[in-house]
Amino acid sequence: MVKFNCLICNEDIIYENESKDRICYFCKKTFNSQMVCKKGHFICDECHSLDAYNIITNYCLNTDSINPMGIILDLMKHPSINMHGPEHHYLVPAALITAYSNKIDGNLRPLLNECQKRSKNILGGFCGYYGACGAAIGCGIYASIIQNSGPLDKKEWGLCNLITSKTLECISQDGGPRCCKRNSFHAITTAINFTKEYFNIDLKKDITISCSYSNINKTCLKEKCPYFKKEN
Repeated sequence: MVKFNCLICNEDIIYENESKDRICYFCKKTFNSQMVCKKGHFICDECHSLDAYNIITNYCLNTDSINPMGIILDLMKHPSINMHGPEHHYLVPAALITAYSNKIDGNLRPLLNECQKRSKNILGGFCGYYGACGAAIGCGIYASIIQNSGPLDKKEWGLCNLITSKTLECISQDGGPRCCKRNSFHAITTAINFTKEYFNIDLKKDITISCSYSNINKTCLKEKCPYFKKEN
């Protein structure tokens, strides 16, 4: 999805005569620039040109948010995050791990590095060809990483598979065709509830989803999708 206006709000970009210090929406670093959108959003050149995996990592390392849904909604505004694509397999667990780490004051960088390595093993089209959506597997990656668990663990192993199965069940109820946005929203919602029930950690979930992507999704379920915004 290519945007020529502000990536955040789609307002016009203003080119002012005087440069000012501005904080980048994604990396939170300060830059001196004459460019800003009508609503005050500024995105630095580096973040504007980063690929999906790098923009996800940079954003996550520079946010203190404990709201994983807010994190993915912000990142979905970046042009490197396509309507559909395997970048969502990293986006979901990265947002969850970031929110969890911020909640417990953990060391995020090594967790994100491992998250990215694992998520890249989930191929595009995995949902249709292997019967397991990458967003749901991303929830399993999240549970595995925050528990520091592996194939020989007992309770932890069970929880990794349980969160994946609960997410897959939620995703499956809508039927196809696939939608990486819808599945990501389901995955985040399921993982937030799971984190509270099984890890006793409250992640913020005060956002009501009203999807703004149906107009660019040729296979959108429209009114059959729980996130569909009718005015689209």
